[in-house]
Amino acid sequence: MNESSAAAVSRFSRIWPAIVVVALVLVLAWGGYQWFFCRFYVPPGHMAIVTAKSGKNPPPGAILVEDGEKGIRREVLAEGRHFLDPIFYDVKIVPAIQIPLGKVGLVTSKVGAELPPGEIIAPDHRSKGLWRDVLGPGTYRLNPQGYQVEIVDAINIPVGYAGVVTSQTGKAPQPGTFAGLGEKGVLRDILQPGLYYINTRAYQVNIIEIGMNQVSMTGEDGSSLIAGRNDLSSVGNALQEMQLNTLNMQRTSRMKAALAANPERVAAPAAASVTARDGARKTAPPAAAMKADTPRSEAMAQNLRNVDADSVIYGISRYVEFPSRDGFKILIDMTVEFELMPEHISRLYLLYGDLPQVVENIILPQVLSISRLKGSTYKAQDFIMGEGRETFQNDLRNDLVKSLAEKNIIVHNAIIRNVEIPVDILTPIRAVSIAREQNLTNLSLQETAKVQAELNTEQAMIQQRSREVEQETRKLVAEIMANQKNSVEKLRAETALAVADLQLKKSEIEARTVKLRGETDVKVAFLKENELANGAFLKSQVLGDLGILADLRFVEMLNPAVQTRIIHAGEGTLWTDLKTSSVALPLPVSRNAEPAVSRSVATPSPAASPTPMPAPAPAPSNSVPSMRQ
Repeated sequence: MNESSAAAVSRFSRIWPAIVVVALVLVLAWGGYQWFFCRFYVPPGHMAIVTAKSGKNPPPGAILVEDGEKGIRREVLAEGRHFLDPIFYDVKIVPAIQIPLGKVGLVTSKVGAELPPGEIIAPDHRSKGLWRDVLGPGTYRLNPQGYQVEIVDAINIPVGYAGVVTSQTGKAPQPGTFAGLGEKGVLRDILQPGLYYINTRAYQVNIIEIGMNQVSMTGEDGSSLIAGRNDLSSVGNALQEMQLNTLNMQRTSRMKAALAANPERVAAPAAASVTARDGARKTAPPAAAMKADTPRSEAMAQNLRNVDADSVIYGISRYVEFPSRDGFKILIDMTVEFELMPEHISRLYLLYGDLPQVVENIILPQVLSISRLKGSTYKAQDFIMGEGRETFQNDLRNDLVKSLAEKNIIVHNAIIRNVEIPVDILTPIRAVSIAREQNLTNLSLQETAKVQAELNTEQAMIQQRSREVEQETRKLVAEIMANQKNSVEKLRAETALAVADLQLKKSEIEARTVKLRGETDVKVAFLKENELANGAFLKSQVLGDLGILADLRFVEMLNPAVQTRIIHAGEGTLWTDLKTSSVALPLPVSRNAEPAVSRSVATPSPAASPTPMPAPAPAPSNSVPSMRQ
């Protein structure tokens, strides 16, 4: 290494600690600046809107910019800790968009591509205008500079209603047909009861009563009502409030349509108003019905007051009036009960409109037409008499069922509540009817008295017959008890006789058994002893002498504990040797055995010669031999 290189290394080794210290100071200064001047915190439920002070210029008219551009950034910062240089960025912390339960957020974009003329719904999120999609309950962070969020009620369809959806945008379909995808008009599918998050700007939802409904025509002043029964008392407070809000909106739209069609109608402002405070729907009768200037209008007002508080009421100017066959004017108060099925709701709405329009354009014309056609064939007195009135009501109901079934409306009943005819014809007919009824009443009273007398006679006969039956019953019971007792005694005697008979048979069998057992024992003993005797005789024949057999028998009967000692005797006599040489040896005595008997047998000495024993003389066969010494 040359001198210049060595000098450079020496200088670097002297200055590198200073470089490290300066770098460390810069890092600490930068970290402190970031921590104390660039740090900010976004709390929960908020968002931060960032505005860049430097960067490329955005396109003309742009409201929100992307990264690297100067202006308000499209993206917002969520809650948490963030670091941005305040020299280059401005930060504004605002609350995030909170959508509660039962609400939806309608988003209108201020940025993006322009919509075609006449369009208000954005096809996607890259275009200006109202988004077709909605924001459900939750927390959202959209830059308020570029997106406007309107929070509205969700559609909650109560039980007993169905929702018919109408698309507000798109091209029109063929007349009388349902709207398809991307078309404007009524959709085929309906909404069942429940909660739906729907864009009410893009889709209109009309809730229509299903199930049983009523239309009542109260006659002279033309006031009528539609009552649809619905109960909201079983739902929770929040859900109930949403349902009531939906019903209020629907009812308001119906009243507006009714006033637009007939501005002179005074019943519309008095329609049912729904309050969410107590969850109950309260209805007020139409104002026309409250004018009780005549007895008939007072009666109609009372009818309207009697409508269920949970009913939906609409005012419709119709009444039933027709001439009778004999030329008298007939006024009828009538109630028609009908039902709209869910599968036909969308078709009815497409063809005729909402429920008031269905009633006014279909049901009421059919009721009036059929009532006139049928009523003109009856005389005035037929509507006073019960049979004629019932016949007219049945004919009217049957024709209404057939005619409205073709239009997918089910009629359950048509009830005539009141009939008014002119007083000139009413008074004599009523008098005749009263006299006739009085005569029928008198005849009925006579028949009743006659029947009562017959009844009394029959009751007396029944009592007499009851006593006879009671005596007969007692007699039969006594006879049955006696017969039963006799049967029992007879059965007991027969049983005792059978037992005695069996006992006798048992005794006979036991006697025969004892006799056979004795005879058998005797025969066995005889055969046994006889065989033993034969065996002894055969033994004696084999041995040749009965004495030998006796000796053997004696030996067999000796005590098994007896021991034999053999003593060798010397010269001399046997008895002398026994006296001097024999030793009595004691034998052990067992506990249960007989005492042992010691015996000494003298044996001759080896020198002595054995002396032959004389052969015993044969003993008679009938004598017992004695043992030889």
